[in-house]
Amino acid sequence: MSQATTYKSELVGVFGHPVAENPTIVMQEAAFKAAGLNWRYLTIEVYPQDLAAAMNGLRAMNMQGINLTIPHKVEVLNYLDRVAPDAALIGAVNTVRREGDLLIGENTDGKGFLRSLTRDAQLDPAGKRVVILGAGGAARAISVELALAGAEHITIVNRSVARGETLANLLNTKTQTPASLVIWNSAYKIPANTDIVVNATSIGLYPDVEAKPDIEYNSLTAAMCVCDVIPNPPRTPFLREAAARGATTLDGLGMLVYQGAIGFKMWTGVDAPVKVMYQALKEVFG
Repeated sequence: MSQATTYKSELVGVFGHPVAENPTIVMQEAAFKAAGLNWRYLTIEVYPQDLAAAMNGLRAMNMQGINLTIPHKVEVLNYLDRVAPDAALIGAVNTVRREGDLLIGENTDGKGFLRSLTRDAQLDPAGKRVVILGAGGAARAISVELALAGAEHITIVNRSVARGETLANLLNTKTQTPASLVIWNSAYKIPANTDIVVNATSIGLYPDVEAKPDIEYNSLTAAMCVCDVIPNPPRTPFLREAAARGATTLDGLGMLVYQGAIGFKMWTGVDAPVKVMYQALKEVFG
């Protein structure tokens, strides 16, 4: 329906705390405009104790969906009618879509990474050996999606034994992909037969832009695809080290754009203008 025949915008957005610096609005509003859709993306501060009320408000205002960011990705599971199987496996939801009166939880983080891997690096993870640095939310989403896509083996490298074991056990018991844990207490040497390396930690994120994960950088080779989940700045020291050794590199901006594009399609039913979204975020991150 065009603006000429209605004054009602369809509403989506993000619930988070803190949320003021979340840049998702920039790419989604640019996408709505490019697609000619009368939709608005709202960045909404929701304190932890108010999430139930916020989700009721989403229903009452007939919003078409919402993104969830810290600290709501797990707690929101209590307020949904249904959860997609991969999101249930991950144990976290970052996107809610509406299906009639039902609110359905999805996780587009790992899907965004997978799409960036297959489209931008043109790499199918099936049969590949993967090393993932970290075992937090991003690592969970990425490792589950890689396992479901047929990765041969996943090594989780993490400082916390408990969190690392939880993720490795999840992969070993709930997916077909075997996983092992390496305790990260010194510079980690990437095994020579590794195909894909992913920094799923926040090391290198703005403002600490010179930090890089503690690995033996000479163990990276030209045969590997080395990926970072950090979108700001996109070219992290980690990726620069990998590129200097001839590796294929994949930055976190692609993952961020694609997970947003997947959410856009879930909400609107329209294919997302990915290039527009990418350009909008590139301008934000300079």
